[in-house]
Amino acid sequence: MSPFAVALRELRLLRRLRQSDAAELLGYEQTYISALEVGTKGPPPEAFVDRVVRVFELQDLDEKRLRDAHKASHRRVVIPVDAPENVYMLVNELRQQIEQLHPAQIELIRIALKFPQAIAVESIQSERLRRRTFGKGRRDTEK
Repeated sequence: MSPFAVALRELRLLRRLRQSDAAELLGYEQTYISALEVGTKGPPPEAFVDRVVRVFELQDLDEKRLRDAHKASHRRVVIPVDAPENVYMLVNELRQQIEQLHPAQIELIRIALKFPQAIAVESIQSERLRRRTFGKGRRDTEK
């Protein structure tokens, strides 16, 4: 199920609304709300998300979660025209195997995608440590 489907359903249930009640409040058919919640429809237009935020009077945290879920639920991937060949190969392999991936494989891929961020944080910390160590060494030799 898509992140948006999960978020929308949870928001509706927290308000103790039936799908038909939520549909009426939002000005949509119950079948549309149902299709969004089970994920048979892709993410709705931004105007729908804006309406949910307004009608459900979402606080900042819930609004952010809904909007993040909306972004994360898009099903199409566009490869930049100037992407290297290995990017095309990776996306094609994922497309071919997506339905057979084990949850552990998915988690490993997600960890690998976060790897550059971890390297950046680690190198910043190493640089700070190096400056501190280097700075102390200079002070010691100056005495």
